[in-house]
Amino acid sequence: RGLAGMTVALLFLGVLTPAGAASAAALPVVINTWAFRTAAETAWRVLESGGSELDAIERGCGQCEIDQCDGSVGYGGSPDESGETTLDAMIMDGNTMEVGAVADLRRVKNAIGVARKVIEYTKHTLLVGESASLFAVKMGFPYEDLTTQKSLSLYSEWLNQSCQPNYWKNVVPDSSKSCGPYKRREEVTYKEEQTSSQRSVHNHDTIGMVVIGVSGTVASGTSTNGAIHKLPGRVGDSPIAGAGSYADSTAGGAAATGDGDIMMRFLPSYQAVEYMRMGTDPTVACQKVISRIQKYAPKFFGAIICANTTGSYGAACNKIPGFTQFHFMVSNPLLSRPTEQVVDCI
Repeated sequence: RGLAGMTVALLFLGVLTPAGAASAAALPVVINTWAFRTAAETAWRVLESGGSELDAIERGCGQCEIDQCDGSVGYGGSPDESGETTLDAMIMDGNTMEVGAVADLRRVKNAIGVARKVIEYTKHTLLVGESASLFAVKMGFPYEDLTTQKSLSLYSEWLNQSCQPNYWKNVVPDSSKSCGPYKRREEVTYKEEQTSSQRSVHNHDTIGMVVIGVSGTVASGTSTNGAIHKLPGRVGDSPIAGAGSYADSTAGGAAATGDGDIMMRFLPSYQAVEYMRMGTDPTVACQKVISRIQKYAPKFFGAIICANTTGSYGAACNKIPGFTQFHFMVSNPLLSRPTEQVVDCI
């Protein structure tokens, strides 16, 4: 792809403007959520060595699974209510609009790798739970324990704190004071849902990545171990096409991170790509998506990254106490290396 030469040729144009201002457009571009630098470097290297956009997504997100990025991607983090770590991932081809995804994947470490195999070897889009694990084994992935000393200690700490916080409501005994087993309350109270997120900036959620090649081909993907202390079987936004990420080579790509239980209801990645299709600047597209969710859940924790087929990109996040800025990574020929960028939340 001759990226090295392109880098030198374009460096005189200067470094990118701060995120939030209009970004300098150049292709190819790799953009990913959070300051997950090794993921960005891995994806960029794949492109430099002639790999496809899908290869870059698979390897980049897979790097976070290996690195256990912030404990919220890959094995050994975010144990559920029974102490088990399970994984969710998806990958999307913006040329064919094919999606491969796995959710509640157990005992297999390379979730995004399995998601890629769903595209390559099945006519399906999403496989879940034990059956997804059986499929992974047929595809040659080894069974491995996803539990570590770290995840065991997170789990026992939570049990010692009377299972706080958790995701139950309208149950007896009172889920805000004690562990279950819970039974449903006969009378359901429809008080306004507490939408302030239980996650924080120190409990990152997902790696989401968008890759756009020299020719404008778009791919996207995500990988996560989901919400810590979730109910077993819970699936968030990450493996859902249009929620966790979305890629369309006629418009662009987007990926979301944060409180998936709230964000998935708005299909933010799909919506952002549709805004960009209409000619909206990627930063503004991201902001508009965040604003739509704010109307219903003003205190939600979340952010989104967006990039269009010219290589222009942006990001936006919802401002809540403790989360006023969002960090993300960008790689393109105008930068000498994958670079961390920051955007102020709105």
